[in-house]
Amino acid sequence: MKFVDEASIHVQAGKGGDGSSSMRREKYVPFGGPDGGDGGKGGSVVLEGDSGLNTLVDFRHKRQFRAQNGDSGKGRQMYGKGGDDVVIRVPLGTIVTDEENGKVLGEITAAGERMIVARGGKGGLGNVHFKSSTNRAPRRTVPGEAGEARQLHLELKVLADVGLLGFPNAGKSTLISAVSAARPKVADYPFTTLHPNLGVVRIDTERSFVIADIPGIIEGAAEGAGLGIQFLKHLARTGLLLHLVDLAPLDGKDPAEAIRELEAELKQYDAALADKPRWLVFTKADLLAAEEAQAAAKAVLDDLGWSGEWALISAVAQQGTDELVQRVNRVLEEREGESRDKRLADEVFGEPLSETPPDGTESGD
Repeated sequence: MKFVDEASIHVQAGKGGDGSSSMRREKYVPFGGPDGGDGGKGGSVVLEGDSGLNTLVDFRHKRQFRAQNGDSGKGRQMYGKGGDDVVIRVPLGTIVTDEENGKVLGEITAAGERMIVARGGKGGLGNVHFKSSTNRAPRRTVPGEAGEARQLHLELKVLADVGLLGFPNAGKSTLISAVSAARPKVADYPFTTLHPNLGVVRIDTERSFVIADIPGIIEGAAEGAGLGIQFLKHLARTGLLLHLVDLAPLDGKDPAEAIRELEAELKQYDAALADKPRWLVFTKADLLAAEEAQAAAKAVLDDLGWSGEWALISAVAQQGTDELVQRVNRVLEEREGESRDKRLADEVFGEPLSETPPDGTESGD
């Protein structure tokens, strides 16, 4: 299936039904009068998150969505039937923008989450609403309101806990296939990955995290070279980046220089993305002797002055991959716990906790 991460659609909500103009005529009822009912509400257009979707390819051919109009009111104060809503399923991570004014309407981030993007028009009023002591037989009604219409731009940013980053042929696809059920194309030549791949890494029956692999970045990507820059936005929501570095590159390029080049591309593309927590993961360790691989990795770390987290693995030989995913999972769980504690503190106290009381005095026993 072709990966599509942007789409443009037109949505039209239903028109409200018109109010009815009807006069009551019944045997043995001396005073009839108006009894026209109200029109039904027009249907709305609703987006709904679906965890089973991971692309916007469904919108390549169907781009027009129209909700049902409401029925007109009837006599005997009968209300018109409301129009049915149109529910459009979209993948999680979809950002919705109004193309007319560029305003972001919202984003879908959870399965079953709904967003009304075009509201149906209100139903009109029947003549029963306009009777009075001086107007016993009103003919006035109110027509139904038109439904909203919008031209929407949908943009998908995949939701993942961990993102894989690296130059082509760094081993990203091999790693994601080794630690998850994802099966991206793997070959001994660069540019095998042409669209993002998502995989679920299972730690046990109750613990897991989602990992994302994007096409490789090349030098000059920030100016439009290559495919990877088009998909860097999919790493924006990840909590941790694993920067994969080939210890034995086919072109013989110095790994430290390759790391610097990719860092420069990241900073030029998005400084916030460049500042995300990032680990260096040296791949293809099986192509070197164990001591030689360790020495080569440490030489790169010394050259960079790297003080952050790093790992040495071989996804093909399953060396170091289990330890890596366990370490990643521990970090993600710690961050989730910290985030949960902060949310609870904010809910209870209305603001983050502080060790210093509001009056500035030091807290005592």
